[in-house]
Amino acid sequence: MVFTHSLPLVPVPVSATAGEGRMPVTAATRVHGAAAVATLLADAVERRSSIRIATAAQRTAEGEPASGDLVLRIDPDMAAAEGYTLTVGDTAEVVGADEAGLFYGVQTLLQLLREDEDGTWAILRADIADAPRFARRGVMLDVARHFFGVADVKAFIDGVSALKLNHLHLHLSDDQGWRIHIDSWPLLTERSSGTSAGGDPGGFYTKDDYREIVAYAASRHMIVIPEIDLPGHTHAIGVAYPDLVEAPVLNDSLIAESERLGQPLPVAGENYLGWGVGHSSVRIHDERTYRFVRDVVRELAELTPGPYIHIGGDESLGTPKADFDLFAARATAIVVEAGKVPIAWHEMGSAEDIAEGTVGQYWGSTTPAGAHAEEAARFTARGGALIMSPSNVAYLDMKYAEDSPLGLTWAAFIDVRAAYDWEPTGILEVPDAAILGIEAPLWSETARTFDDVEQLVFPRAAALAEVAWSPQQSPARTWESFRERLGALAPLWKAEGISFHPAPEIPWSDR
Repeated sequence: MVFTHSLPLVPVPVSATAGEGRMPVTAATRVHGAAAVATLLADAVERRSSIRIATAAQRTAEGEPASGDLVLRIDPDMAAAEGYTLTVGDTAEVVGADEAGLFYGVQTLLQLLREDEDGTWAILRADIADAPRFARRGVMLDVARHFFGVADVKAFIDGVSALKLNHLHLHLSDDQGWRIHIDSWPLLTERSSGTSAGGDPGGFYTKDDYREIVAYAASRHMIVIPEIDLPGHTHAIGVAYPDLVEAPVLNDSLIAESERLGQPLPVAGENYLGWGVGHSSVRIHDERTYRFVRDVVRELAELTPGPYIHIGGDESLGTPKADFDLFAARATAIVVEAGKVPIAWHEMGSAEDIAEGTVGQYWGSTTPAGAHAEEAARFTARGGALIMSPSNVAYLDMKYAEDSPLGLTWAAFIDVRAAYDWEPTGILEVPDAAILGIEAPLWSETARTFDDVEQLVFPRAAALAEVAWSPQQSPARTWESFRERLGALAPLWKAEGISFHPAPEIPWSDR
């Protein structure tokens, strides 16, 4: 493994050697390669430098690459899925093992594009070989507590896919709102989508909106995972269809937290504007509930080409344990019947009869408490695997520090170093091979605008992307190396319009 620490790359590649000097980029620079990825590269170079380089579609003759040109191609004989090589000398060549690898190689190339002191632009010379550590590198956007439209979701996809994250988990339903139209249950969006937490405006995705998001994510090599949270977090379902849910269970913790925050308590049949949890449940012993679940899962499966549907399962405090176990078994089986792999939060591991192969998502601490570790491990015992989202290091909705204006504090204060200094394997007593990868969730209780979302996500998403992508034993996988490399991303993020949090522990570059 070879690495030169001076290269400003995040996440750090498997191997990278810096060359001497730079390859100039000018209006005469040309891109040789498939139109889609060549155009993506040309557009990004123009946003960064104001230089419009020529793509194949703009040229009258293809010609051989000349000095200063960029070459993009795929070599199917490369072994590692999503891998790539990048060589920058007199020309720059990105070779992907597949289309995703080519896309990621282009993202690395863009990080090497720098402005010189005289205002000219060039690409740092380097020789790089790279491939991901984990196949699953995810991020979650909660559009239920606060709603974000198609344009915002596309911008979110652009920002996180550039960090080589490849799964987008959309949290589409919660107590505060239902955000996806379902033809067979139309009142969900008619009655339960109009508000958000705190009484802010709501919204929902039409099926065409959702298809647009899925297609855009695919163009950035991200798989969309839709989540309908069940059997708890279901107050909004009851606003539309009261016969599907139980009366709210007002536990002492909910009452105390609502009083502390000055938020209303949930009222059956009324939109819920607070963000307390654990008070809602669907009716477990009513067959109409399972017809509802089957219809929703079927319509989501028809819209979703990816292999997964997330069925929730967290914080079902208003559901008796035996009822929870019954629902978990039936709901995961419904997802399998629809031809998808079920994903569930780790609490569903407490149910013995969840469908074989169900994937668990662990959101407990890096030091597991209570039954969290045991619940998570049961997924692997039933032929499934695990996604690691430990809340005290991977939750993007936590405050950076005590004085941060955005975020919550119940899991931890998570500065950039805390998001970086952890290891996905070893937290749970399961084989390393059972860990599919990581996911960084962004819950949106305090994120009222997309600017708020970006402030919470960036730069911590970069830290988590390196945890997921880069070799654990890389000599550059150190905090001191990372903070310098991360700081060098500032001009690129500014050019892309990303409203990142200027964390004081990072030496942000202006060039």
